[in-house]
Amino acid sequence: MGDASQPQRKMSRAGESLYRVLGLEKGASSEEIKKAYRKLALKYHPDKNPNNPEAAEKFKEINNAHATLSEENRRQIYDQYGSMGLYVAEQFGEESVKYYFLMSKWWFKVGPAGAARCASQYPLGPVCVTPVPGLLFSPAAGPPRQPGPQPRSASPD
Repeated sequence: MGDASQPQRKMSRAGESLYRVLGLEKGASSEEIKKAYRKLALKYHPDKNPNNPEAAEKFKEINNAHATLSEENRRQIYDQYGSMGLYVAEQFGEESVKYYFLMSKWWFKVGPAGAARCASQYPLGPVCVTPVPGLLFSPAAGPPRQPGPQPRSASPD
């Protein structure tokens, strides 16, 4: 683990805003971001502040904020999902972020009883991830089966 005296970084919307790190409001233009970054980077640069570890840490935060907010895709993810969205993008790719948050919704989860029922219906694997019957199904298993007796298929014996 890290040093107990250091505050732990949170992966949520609760942390300090990247916009605030640069002294800006959310929705600032690319030019405003660039201008604020240059001003703060000069002020907190380690070469201008030798023997000042706080300035070096602030410089790292400023660089991180600028790197995220200057790239349009990452900025859009941050604006919509916060720092957790950036974390998900790093782990699973930028195109997966919206699906991650969609599947994290309360209505997209199934309790243990629903998962057991779903597993018994779909022997090829757990594919039923929503309490809405028939909403999702595995292409390999075909559409969801209706409850009750299944008609027997004619087989050449």
